[in-house]
Amino acid sequence: MRLAGSLQLVLLLALSTEATSLNIPSEVEQLPTIIFHTTGPIIALPYDNTVTIRCEARGNPPPEYRWTKDDLDFIPPQPATIRSDQLATDGTFVLQNKSLARFQGKYRCYASNKLGTAITETVELIVPSMPKFPKETIEPIVVEEGEPFVLQCNPPEGVPPRKIHWMSIGLQHIDQDERVSMGTDGSLYFSHALQKDSRPDYCCFADFLRIRTIVQKLAMAVEVKPWTPEYESSDSSDASPPVRTPSLLLPSGVQTEKVLLKGTELQLECVPGGYPTPKIEWMKMGEKLTARANLYNFGKLLTIPAIEESDEGKYMCLAKNSAGQAVHYFDVIVEEPPKWLTVPSHSQLTVIGSDVHIKCSVSGKPQPDIMWKKNGHIFEDDPLNNKRVLDDTLVLHNVMADDSGVYQCEAVNRHGLVLSNINIMVMNMAPLILTEDYQEYAVIRGENVTMNCSVFGSPPPTISWAKDETPETIEGERFVTLQNGSLQISSVKKKDSSEYLCVADNSEGKSSITAVLAVKDPTHIVNGPQDMQVISGTTAQLTCQAEYDKSLEDSFEVVWIKDGEQMTLSTEEQSRYFVGDGMLQIMNVNLRDEGVYACMARTRLDEDNVTALLTVLDVPDAPQNVEISELKNQRNICLAWVPGSDHNSSIIEFIVEYEESQWEPGKWKELLKVPGNQATAELALHGHLNYQFRVYAVNAVGPGPPSEPTVLYKTPLAAPDRNPENIKIQGHLPNQMDISWEPLLPVEHNGPDLEYKVSYRKLAVDDTWTEHLVKRHSFIVRNTSTFIPYEIKIQSRNSHGWGPEPRISTGYSGEDVPTAAPRDVAVEVINTTVLRVSWTPVPPATLRGQLRGYHVHLLKKRSFLNPDRILDERHMLSFPGKRTHAIVPSLQAFSEYTLTVNVFNKKGNGPSSDPVTFNTPEGVPEKVPILTTSNAQKDSIRLVWGPPLVANGILTGYLLQYHLINETTKEVLDSREMNITGPDTTHWQLEGLEEGSLYLFHLSACTRAGCGPPLARESSTVTPARMFLTISFMAANKAMASVDRGHNCSLSFPHSIPGSATHPPSLVPVLLNISSYVSDTYAKIRWTAGEEKQDSQLYVAYMNNRDGNWRVSEAVNTSQSFHIIGGLKPGMVYTVRLMAKTLLDNASIFEDVIKTQIRGLAGQQRSISTKGWFIGTMCAVALLTLVVLTVCFIWRNQGGKYAGTPPPGRRDMLAMDKVKEKEDLHPNEESQAMNDDTCEYSDSDEKPLRGSLCSLNGDDVIGDSVSRDSLVDYADGGGEFSEDGSFIGEYSGHKQSGSVTEPNGFGPVTA
Repeated sequence: MRLAGSLQLVLLLALSTEATSLNIPSEVEQLPTIIFHTTGPIIALPYDNTVTIRCEARGNPPPEYRWTKDDLDFIPPQPATIRSDQLATDGTFVLQNKSLARFQGKYRCYASNKLGTAITETVELIVPSMPKFPKETIEPIVVEEGEPFVLQCNPPEGVPPRKIHWMSIGLQHIDQDERVSMGTDGSLYFSHALQKDSRPDYCCFADFLRIRTIVQKLAMAVEVKPWTPEYESSDSSDASPPVRTPSLLLPSGVQTEKVLLKGTELQLECVPGGYPTPKIEWMKMGEKLTARANLYNFGKLLTIPAIEESDEGKYMCLAKNSAGQAVHYFDVIVEEPPKWLTVPSHSQLTVIGSDVHIKCSVSGKPQPDIMWKKNGHIFEDDPLNNKRVLDDTLVLHNVMADDSGVYQCEAVNRHGLVLSNINIMVMNMAPLILTEDYQEYAVIRGENVTMNCSVFGSPPPTISWAKDETPETIEGERFVTLQNGSLQISSVKKKDSSEYLCVADNSEGKSSITAVLAVKDPTHIVNGPQDMQVISGTTAQLTCQAEYDKSLEDSFEVVWIKDGEQMTLSTEEQSRYFVGDGMLQIMNVNLRDEGVYACMARTRLDEDNVTALLTVLDVPDAPQNVEISELKNQRNICLAWVPGSDHNSSIIEFIVEYEESQWEPGKWKELLKVPGNQATAELALHGHLNYQFRVYAVNAVGPGPPSEPTVLYKTPLAAPDRNPENIKIQGHLPNQMDISWEPLLPVEHNGPDLEYKVSYRKLAVDDTWTEHLVKRHSFIVRNTSTFIPYEIKIQSRNSHGWGPEPRISTGYSGEDVPTAAPRDVAVEVINTTVLRVSWTPVPPATLRGQLRGYHVHLLKKRSFLNPDRILDERHMLSFPGKRTHAIVPSLQAFSEYTLTVNVFNKKGNGPSSDPVTFNTPEGVPEKVPILTTSNAQKDSIRLVWGPPLVANGILTGYLLQYHLINETTKEVLDSREMNITGPDTTHWQLEGLEEGSLYLFHLSACTRAGCGPPLARESSTVTPARMFLTISFMAANKAMASVDRGHNCSLSFPHSIPGSATHPPSLVPVLLNISSYVSDTYAKIRWTAGEEKQDSQLYVAYMNNRDGNWRVSEAVNTSQSFHIIGGLKPGMVYTVRLMAKTLLDNASIFEDVIKTQIRGLAGQQRSISTKGWFIGTMCAVALLTLVVLTVCFIWRNQGGKYAGTPPPGRRDMLAMDKVKEKEDLHPNEESQAMNDDTCEYSDSDEKPLRGSLCSLNGDDVIGDSVSRDSLVDYADGGGEFSEDGSFIGEYSGHKQSGSVTEPNGFGPVTA
């Protein structure tokens, strides 16, 4: 179909359903369109009060209606028969039942306005009459035996469906089989007559199901005459009729033509006559029968449902018996009513001067005839007026406004017709936008939105969209202009919010509207309910927290849905439901609360929901129908029950309880546990008791309620079922044997008068048993020999008889302590802490009881490290069982021990063996507790350590191993070792190292037995640039130090260093003149704070080098100028540190080692300091110190050695742009020696701390207190000493990681 400048608009119009038309505004005139009409045929049933025939159409102006009946104008006979409420709006009318017969016919509706007329297909009204058989006289049918005959029914026509029955006058069905059967026409066919067919009351009944009516034909009589042979004989009465060749009673003739509509059911029927009864066979000529074929009525009826064109052809039925055969042929032709191949366009809008083509493509068999109409009138071919009818196509050339109208295409064949109304609208009109201006579209971000721009115009307008009044047309993959003019935006974004302009334009004019798009944030449940299981009686809490666009707050709500239905939540205080703060709480949950809960958060634009399954767990219900059944006898029963609901927690077990009325009436006791998948229990009962039973179930929630108790069940009297158990044979005294046992429970007595027979005899000595009857559950055998084996048995009995034969138990009479000691005790020392001891066992006769084992007693007499001190350390080790040797661990090396051994039994210990004295050899020392590095130079580093806490021998010295490490790859480049022979040495200046390199040091303590495990530490030598910084820094400090401060050290930062920052470091306090006074139990640390750091804080930490435990003070204000360390031990070595922070995040200012004085000596020193000569001496020393300080200052400025490395936090601040002269970096040996000798001198009790930044001896400058391995480097690592050189854990020994600071003074610190 060609469209020349026209827009084809399709209306979905169904003949029997509602349809839509063009969206033409009400201001524009439009042709009538049928929107609904009644389809036929209509069958008026007798019980229908009225018949309604509908016809509805729309148009502008509104259409008017008229009807035709059998192609003649029809006016309903009375106004009362038309519905007054619909007369003005549609063409529906109603016919009353009492006069329906005269309205039977074919009706058509016409809906018209000034533009045209639409028509409907014809609808036929059928008014059937009541069916009845005609009155007639039926003569009896007389037939000879063996002949075929037919009883004709000829049922009347009526409203289908119709069903035929053959019965007698007494309403008994006539039996049917292969010989006698009913055809599809209702007649009763007999293949051959038999004498039993004779009867006077064959009746045909026609049942019309839809109208609930049954009519009966007059009874027919049949008389079958016996067959008489042509030549009669004496036995002719028993002769059977002659064989008859088959014939076809139905259908008649040789061939029948069957014409059927496609889709209906094909029925081919052949009813034969003949004797014996013929068989029917079916076939299709030239091909096999379709698999859809079915046979009924004993093979006489062939059916094929929903027949198709492929089922056309020639079919044959073959009736045959022993006498011959008969055939009939059926020519089956399949036809169909008219059907649209392409449904015509129901409406076309075109402009004046264009061409219109209407095509009406139909199919059918036979081929339908097509008739064209306009406004209900036949439309003829008119070439002169440019109107052509070309079979199935109608062509209008150069249309004008008067060509508008409703054109009808009607296709008809003998099986029916199809009709289509095509509205042709010829007009020119400027665009008319039907959508409201400034309509707002709210949409959720990420969704799609369609903004409408419905336009009517002719010719069809061109529609374009623009954003924010810009002239450019909107483009992009997400923006699509639909065919109806609407703008569709996919996956909208926030930035799409704006005003959009829709412009419609055609040759007649232009029009536009504005649409407003508001993009909202989606509603989203961020924390939804989760599947949960709750125990009945507790509280269930379901969370539902959502995010939504705040502009939609007025419509936002959270709704809870349970099992698909919205919950009604009461706000009353008594309600078990509480909703608030984004959650649903269900108090006191019960089983009715179980289900699927959905939390729905919604606004007027969108919603989000999350579902969760709430499962309520509860104890199981009580079992039901608990019943007792006996098994072997009255004391063996079976208990059965029906389990109750497990309430979502599988039953773990069933507990069977009993209650007996004789011993403990009213008390229920557990008798048996049964697995949860079992509902029966076999019970063995005691005798002479009245039982009741009940059962309860247990699941993971807990035990459920018990069942109802069973009826009372009584067991008969019986002998005891068992004897006492747990027989204990003990000898509390050496000459007696105590026998006790666990008595039978009262319910186990099985009868009255329970007692026990105790029998005993010596094992393998006596043959006869000594017997005693007792009622109690113990017995004492007196005057026995010590530890003699006996055989014992105990048997129970009651008034009914004895229990089973008892089991024999073996035991011993009373024990006594052993009388002999182990002999030949020998000791073999395996290593420094372990030895092997052996002995000869004592004779069995001396044990006088059961052997329990041996005790090894150890006495440590002395340690060879302190041989003059006599010790008395005793230890005992037990070795159970029979043995001749033992391994004794945990000895102390280099010590003298004494060892004895004794045997023991239950009664006690035997005598000890002769003592054996032995010595443990010398061992290797333990690991040194601390190793620190300081005074790092370009080619040397000072090592300081503490002696091992446990030497295990005489300390001979130390083994130092040091490895040059590649700082990037951590590979070992060079390894060396050296022996330090002085056992009292605790520091070492290691020379000959490479400049600016990383070293790993391993230090082990050694004895004559070897060297112990090493302690590791890393440190680096310094570069020339770092040395120059240190030298300049020290020189500035020297210049600032006051001369009258004598030999005290000072720690300070210069106010200005050339080439560096002009401000000192801000994190570390500036301290001057650090000194210490050490007594026997305390030490006083003094300092002078720099002016710019008067209110800073520091911490004082100290460690006893013997135990390795650090203690740290609370924060001390630097303006205080001193701190006292109390609680020290006399004659001990301590390491002291001043720190800017606590130990665990260490920023150390300095470090030094002090030693407390010995009691008595300290008093002498204190007293001597008050003497006059001592004061004079001190003044001389002060003068000498001033001279020494001057010399030190001169020598150091000329090239003396300055050791140490600034802390990492200060290195960048002390960086200098220039490097000093070469002689400053290479001091000569003479000046170095002078510095060493002079700066270590002090004859006062108050001396400079060697760890201060400007210590006079030159050994420990700034590098002392800030070594590569400061405490802060290791505090975060868990505190254990490892091979990387961390020492904090070694200080703490085996104490737990952490730190404790005492409220006042010092506290222990472990890392």
